[in-house]
Amino acid sequence: MKTYTLGMIGLGTMGRNLLLNMADHGYQVTGYDKDPKMLKTLEEVGKAHDLKGFASLEDFVQSLELPRRIVLLVPAGPIVDSVIQELEPLLSKGDLIIDSGNSHFTDTSRRAAELAEKGFHFFGMGISGGEEGARFGPSMMPGGDKAAYSAMKEILEAISAKVNGEPCVTYIGPGASGHFVKMVHNGIEYAMMQLLAETYDILKNGLGYTNEQIHRVFDQWNKGRLQSFLMEVTAEVFAFTDEKTGKLLVDMIKDEAKSKGTGKWTSQVSMDLQLPIPTINEAVSSRDLSKFKSLRVELSEAFPHATKIAENQQKVEAELEQALYAAMIVSYAQGLHLLWQASITYEYKLNLHEIAKIWRGGCIIRAELLEDIYQAYSKNPELEHLFSDSAIQDKLKATVPDLRKIVGLSIENGIPVSAYASALTYFDSLRTKRLPSNLTQAQRDFFGAHTFERTDEEGIFHALWNQPTL
Repeated sequence: MKTYTLGMIGLGTMGRNLLLNMADHGYQVTGYDKDPKMLKTLEEVGKAHDLKGFASLEDFVQSLELPRRIVLLVPAGPIVDSVIQELEPLLSKGDLIIDSGNSHFTDTSRRAAELAEKGFHFFGMGISGGEEGARFGPSMMPGGDKAAYSAMKEILEAISAKVNGEPCVTYIGPGASGHFVKMVHNGIEYAMMQLLAETYDILKNGLGYTNEQIHRVFDQWNKGRLQSFLMEVTAEVFAFTDEKTGKLLVDMIKDEAKSKGTGKWTSQVSMDLQLPIPTINEAVSSRDLSKFKSLRVELSEAFPHATKIAENQQKVEAELEQALYAAMIVSYAQGLHLLWQASITYEYKLNLHEIAKIWRGGCIIRAELLEDIYQAYSKNPELEHLFSDSAIQDKLKATVPDLRKIVGLSIENGIPVSAYASALTYFDSLRTKRLPSNLTQAQRDFFGAHTFERTDEEGIFHALWNQPTL
């Protein structure tokens, strides 16, 4: 029987494209899927490499060279556990399983511990780049068993995206760090997408731009400092015609956004770590709010309002470009600060400049701005917050005034800009030396005797608020 270097379980588009990518780089690979259609498709698209898959899990496992390297690309959750349970009796000690789906990091921690006890290697690996990235070069975030990663390093570096000849993959850290970093990556993605949606709203309803004009704006911005994958695809959306109606497809799509949960997970863990990421949170909330369509229609009739901005279009457009750039910096800063805290709390030992480095290519949040972020963390690997870097500070000083103008104009004209507004408030809060939180502490102590700390003396204190004072 022919033996293979690596096997893939799950031959949907992502799994299939990753196998094709590996075959392009000279690796002998195969796959397994319960669906005969998936096996047939793999054989058809992989003719040039004589790619074939297995319908029998036992035959698939036996075809792999020892120690076995098996990648899972199946839906996150119970299905991953089910596949692992089926695999276990067929494996030998020292074999390696890699979960490349969007599993929750706590599930990855549990699985790694359970499999280690049985003598198997396991690590979680986030993959970003979608179908095209999987086929031609994704960004990958593997974390966990370092020895196991070493067995995969050559393959992963070969198939990854490259920036300046450098692979967009690196060992992230121990435990479930790989899936944690991918989760935060997705949270940043949520924020960026929401900012682009609000920008569209301002251009369309605030300035009265046509879809063709909006396409021009996004396309032009994508040639400058706002260059990014998301900006590129957003520009293309406004030039795509619907086959059924002949109209631009964007106008035929319901204004009700869906999600798969990774943004929500990012928000939830930020609450657990007590580290604020308000722009990411607002992006998650905005998708949820969009689903209340009938209520929104009802209330739009009860509270009618005009959204037309009565200012020079070119002036506002220029301010909007500045505002979006500032808000994008804030989005990355929030996600990276969350990674900084998680690295301490979960002992992940994350290298933020390496993470910024591998996000520069292949992944959904790749952008020109990431080069500056990479340089910031390269200069100071111990940087707690992106805002502390002098080069980033210069960018914020130049752009935040226009962010303030855009938020003010939008609020004045009734255009919802929760992501923009939260980005501005986050910036203002972090640069405020003394926040009014002393009042919050006083209130908590007044009604619940929760105590407080003083500015002039160390210790924990409680005041007898209900007793009269002289």
